[in-house]
Formats: sequence, structure tokens, C-alpha cells
Amino acid sequence: MFPDAVRSPLRTRSAAAVLAAALLALTGASARPAQAAPPSDPTSQAPATADPWATRPYMGWSSYSMQVYSGNSKWITGDQLVRQSDAMHAKLQRYGYDYINVDAGWNDGVDANGRPKPSATLYPQGLQKVIDHVHANGQKFGLYMIPGISPDVYNANLPIAGASGCTTHDIVAQPPRPSDYWHIGYKIDFSNPCSQRYIDSIVELFGQWGVNFVKFDSVTPGSGVSDLSLDARDDVAAWSSALKARKIWFELSWAVDPKYADYWRSKANGWRVEWDVECYCANDALTKWENIARLFPDVAAWWRNGGNGGWNDLDSLDVGNGTMDGLTRDERQTATTLWAISAAPMYIGNDLTNLDSYGLSLLTNPEVIGVDQAGTPARPVSTATQQQVWYALNADGSYTVALFNLGRTEKDVTANWTDLGLTGAATVRDLWAHQDLGRFTGRFTAAGVPIHGVRLLRVTPQPGATVAVNDDALRVGYSGEWTRDGVAATAQPLTLTVTDTGTPAPPSTTGPVRTITHDDTDPGIAYVGSWSQSTGRGLGDYSDGVHYTERDGDSFLYTFQGTGVSYLTELDTSQGNVDIYIDNQLMKTVNTGRDPGQPRLAQQTVYTVNDLPNGSHTLKAVKKSGAFMLLDRIDVLQPSLIDPPTASFDTKAPADVQVRLLRSGSELTGVSRGGTALRQGTDYTLSGSTVTLRSAYLAGLPLGAAQLDFAFRGDYLDDVHATTHNGDAVSYTFRGTGVDWITATAPEQGLVDIYIDGKLAKRVDTHGDARATQQQVYSVAGLGNGQHTFRAVKASGDVMRTDVIRYTTR
Repeated sequence: MFPDAVRSPLRTRSAAAVLAAALLALTGASARPAQAAPPSDPTSQAPATADPWATRPYMGWSSYSMQVYSGNSKWITGDQLVRQSDAMHAKLQRYGYDYINVDAGWNDGVDANGRPKPSATLYPQGLQKVIDHVHANGQKFGLYMIPGISPDVYNANLPIAGASGCTTHDIVAQPPRPSDYWHIGYKIDFSNPCSQRYIDSIVELFGQWGVNFVKFDSVTPGSGVSDLSLDARDDVAAWSSALKARKIWFELSWAVDPKYADYWRSKANGWRVEWDVECYCANDALTKWENIARLFPDVAAWWRNGGNGGWNDLDSLDVGNGTMDGLTRDERQTATTLWAISAAPMYIGNDLTNLDSYGLSLLTNPEVIGVDQAGTPARPVSTATQQQVWYALNADGSYTVALFNLGRTEKDVTANWTDLGLTGAATVRDLWAHQDLGRFTGRFTAAGVPIHGVRLLRVTPQPGATVAVNDDALRVGYSGEWTRDGVAATAQPLTLTVTDTGTPAPPSTTGPVRTITHDDTDPGIAYVGSWSQSTGRGLGDYSDGVHYTERDGDSFLYTFQGTGVSYLTELDTSQGNVDIYIDNQLMKTVNTGRDPGQPRLAQQTVYTVNDLPNGSHTLKAVKKSGAFMLLDRIDVLQPSLIDPPTASFDTKAPADVQVRLLRSGSELTGVSRGGTALRQGTDYTLSGSTVTLRSAYLAGLPLGAAQLDFAFRGDYLDDVHATTHNGDAVSYTFRGTGVDWITATAPEQGLVDIYIDGKLAKRVDTHGDARATQQQVYSVAGLGNGQHTFRAVKASGDVMRTDVIRYTTR
């Protein structure tokens, strides 16, 4: 499909209809019917090696932000593109920016074979002259496409170039049905070989012109449609095949469904993870802070899918001119930092002829660009706070660390080395300030990080420090078939009632699951957008209060450990529809409204799921309609870990209280009350899977209810990688003097052969009577100063797991 006008996915369907009317005379590619099966298993699609032209995230410029800002889809004239190319050449190209990408609106009609023709109005001397100018400046040139083929081209029955006997009428799926978000074109039937030949003919034409990049928009599942009523994966596969043959960069858009991340990665070089960054406020601003802030939880969900030739795309970076960006100076720096630590394509959306000095300094900082081009996406320590620490372990053994203050007041932000996997001392350098800050042991605190501000650091471990490399770190190498799972660290309270009646209550029994209620004020809930809190309402709310927002697109996110979750809120005539996502996959649109005249209802469960695999999940709810969206509480289901969950102690009939653990006793890390740890051996004892709370300790508790928290260890960062095939292996190359392998042991696990620098060092046994996490099963010290490679190969057992490879720096 060849759109010739600006598209606005965030607009209403009526706005999209205006766009559709302008596109009907054009052509494209299509989607899959709702009942169709996926074309292949998406988990098996990751390419073995990166495309040579995509080994790093690209840098350049895209026209779309300025098309929106100017209110003129025809802003992309030949003269304008030449000016942008020349400005890039003069100001930015030496720093790595070299793509000039033209978005929707570049074409006008089709040729005799149904292929796009550049607009003669926009390019009176021909688009080829513009492309040649861009190439003469040492730059690359990109164009925009969408799936589908237009009804007009279908009806025209045009011959397909280079495909004798094939026509554009032959390749449409029957009966005709939509191919894209806007319902502009018809779906193509890719079971017909003529369909691939049609895409090949378009790409061949692009190759003749010298096109180096194609943005493919309205990709589904994604683009606001994830129920497979639209499915463009066949289109993506066809375009991928044609573009790879021409060594043309292939970028997917927009908000593609992360459920199919491996499939996108196997076909494309990059993929947009969110909706448009533009604010659609013409002649006022390019973007707004809320559109930047909402990216943080998206990047937290997508970081594992980036790197090694495939890149998470955060959209245009609109930070080049403070009079039009829509961001403060601190917010502009924060946005640039987020793009860089995410190893996202850094393509500017501003008018390159009108960059201010601060914007230019942001876009040309070589140390920050180096973070982006290193290609290692950062991960957050936690997104349950507004003061967030993100980090990435670099190939040279240093860390990139970003300290973000997403809150409403100036705050200190601290990076604890243990959260990064580092113990010992490290030097710290401020990359924005180009300043070495010194040597620090244990942690570094950035004082007074401004509202929506950031500090960007390089943290370099010093000799003797240890670095724990998690199983999902970018440069951990896997051969064979591996999956990611794990056991999460968690805690469960024991409710203890202390009496003085002389008659203790009988013990209770536990069920298979427990429900944990989280009020709307829980600090782990991340509110994205313009939320407010209302308390003391007297309307039956949980804890007599709610959070609320009035703006469509605002959302909340909550990451939890467990097997289920429920969203409870108020039902009222002032409210509307809410989109519910679990683990970034759209699950359902729920109605929180009521018909006129119906009474308000408090604490209503509007969404629940109770069959999730036990582990870490994220609930996301996005306001879609209505005057208000509210959050009252979130209920989480978790498997019970102790039996009983409640107990009693009577001071006049004192007796020890026994609690049975439903996980291995070796996994218990401690018992505490109010944050103060009980002393093992004095306040309690552990024998096997039985904890005995000593009466001498319990006698000191005040009468009434008390809560003792039982904490359990999990896999490091709550995950491991696992394989069931003998001969499969995990490896990591490091510079250091020693290495440890830390993993789970379990009844289903067996022998593993350990190699150091290609030589068999030892065969270790990872079998255990019960599943135990973070067990050190191999260690070696005294390695020569230099580079070494650790490799572990499955030799026996049903499963091999790997968790941490920890090395000592030289």
C-alpha cells in the first residue's frame, strides 16, 4: 500500500477515514483472517546472525514529526528533503546520522504494473533527483509503505512486472477483506506465488531508485489490533524476503504485539514498540512529556528483544529545538538518554535546519551516542518507583547506568552495585558532563536529580570486583533450544494472634492459593499520564479512596508475582471502556460505565485472570473512553508457601508454634517482623521444611494481631534459561581471574560438563532432592590475566538450567 497522506493512529476512526479516502487509488499488501493459524511458530524465528547492514541501530531523520507539526502532509517536497539532507551533512553526519526517511505522502498513483509512482507535484524534477542528492551527501534514503492492495488497483487487473500471467486482480484474498488498521486496502493471498512476485517487483523498483530503507506501518498483530482479525505477518514475511535480497533495512510499525517478538525479529531489523510519539498539536509542539513517560514500561517489557541486529524502535527523537519540542531541557535530555540506553534507532524528528545549540549538544554527545551504538539495551532494576535505575553490562565489562527521576519533585537517586550484579569498587564517569566522578564502593548517589531529569554514568569495576552475569544478558551465548522460566523471590505473611485467655485457638489450614490486595496507593503501581487521587469519598471504595484520570491513553501498570490478578474499580455512568493488557498483550476491553439512571457501584471486579503460569507478570490498563477512569484496588493470586497461614499463641498456655514450608527449607532466607529479622536458632529454628517459632520469642509480642513475614529466595532476578537436549550449551567470554557458575539444582537435573577456554575442566552434578535456587555448582580461581571463555554443556538429566555466570575482574 502506498499512502499519500499523513496517518494518525491516535486519531479517531473518522479522522482515519479522511486518510483512507486519499489512499484508495493506491496499492499494497494484506492481512490474515481472524480464524487463520500463524504462518509458523513465532518462538523459532530468531535469525542466527544479524543482517550486515543492521549490526547497529540506525541514526538519521524521519519526516513524520514535521508533517504533523506543520499540519501539512505535503511538507515533504523535494526542496525540503534536500534542505534536510544538507543540514544533516553539515551538522550531524560526522556523528553517525545518515538516513533520510520519508514518511506517508511521497507517492501519487501507480504505474502500469501497479507499483507506486512518486508525486510529480512534490518532486517536479523527479524523486530520483532527490535520492541522488541524498546519496551524493553520503546518506541513505528511506520510504514508507503499509500492507494491502487498494480496491482500485485490484479492479484495474494490472499485469505484475516480471511475472508472466500474474495480475493484481489474481492476488487478492477472496472474499476481499481489510488488510490494515484504516481498512484502506484488501488482503493479499500469499498462497498465490504471484503475490510474492508482486512484492518483489515493487522492491526491485525501489532498488533501481536506490532506496535503502522501508518503514512498514500498520503491522498487525499490533497497531491497535491484536485479536488476529487483522494479521499482516504474511505481508511482513513477503516484504522481508524481497528487502533482504536487496540489503534494504526493514522497519516495522507501530506498537507491534510483543507476543510475536521473535517473529518480528526474524523478519525485520527494527520494530516500533509504542504508538506515535507526536502529540498531534500542530504548530504548537512535536511531542509532550506524557508520550515520553509512557515508553518506560514499554522498554521494560521489550529490552530482552533488542540487540544483535534487531532494535526496539521508540519513534522519532524530538529534542532538537526547545521552542517546538514540547519538552523542558531536562525532559529533552531524559528522552535522549532513554533512546541511547535502549539501543533504539536514533532518528530525529525536528527540522534539521532549525536546531538550537542545546538540542545539537544532546544529539552530538559522542559518549551518549556510543552508548546507543554499543547495541546493548538496558534493563530497569525496578519500575515500581519514580526514581528508576536502569543498567546494561557492556562488552568491555563496564556498566552503563542511567538514574531517572520521573517524579514531581527533585530527588536523590541511588544505584546500588548489588542491584547491577556488581560487588566491590568501581569508578564512575558522568557521560553527559564528560566528567570522572571518582571511585565508589557499594553504591553511587546522584544528588538532586531534577524533575523528569537524569544522570547517565559509566561504571567500571575495579580489580578484584565480581560481576554477576544474568542468564538473559545480551552476550550470554546459547547453542541449542533454550527457554526462559524461573522461580521468583517472594514472601508470605503469617498472621499471628496473641492472647492471654489460657486457651489458644486451633491452627487454621491453608488453601492452594492466597489473595493479596493492593490499594490504589501501593507504590508498586506505575501511573502513566495525568492521574490524581481522591480520598475520603465515602462511596464504599477500598480504603475510601481511588486514583483517577480524565485523559484517554493514560494508563496504570502493576508488575506482580503470582498466578492471577483482578482489577477492581467503580462502575458509573461517567466512565467508559478500558483496554486490559497482560504481559503487554491485549486481553480484553472492559466496560466500566453504567447506563443513565443506574446507581454507582463500588469495588467491582471488571477483569480477572487466574490461570497464569506462576511467575512475574504485568497488568496494564489503558483508558479508552468515558469522562473518567478509576483504579480502586488490585488483587493478586499467589500459591501459598506456608501452612498454616494463621496461627495463635497464648501467653498463659505458652507453646512453640510450628509452620510447614511448602517450598524447600533451603529456600527460606529469613523470618522478620516489621522489617526486623528474627534470629535463627534463638527466635526460631528450621528443620527440613518445618519452622518452629520459639515460645520465648512469641511471649514478648504484644497482645493482639502480629505479622511475621517468611521470605524465600528465588532464581537470580527471578529467571533462568533451561534446555532438555543433551549437547546444548551456554557460554560467556570475560576478562578476569576466576569464574563461578550459579544455577538451580532439582530432581530432574543431571550432569553438566564445564569447559574453560575450550578444555574440559570438570563434570558437575546439578541433581537435587528438591528445586533449590542460586546454588554454586562450579568455581575456579587463579586463571591467567586475560580473556577466558566459560562453557557448560548438558550431559544428562531431563533438564539443564543456567542462572548466573559470575567472574572476578583482573
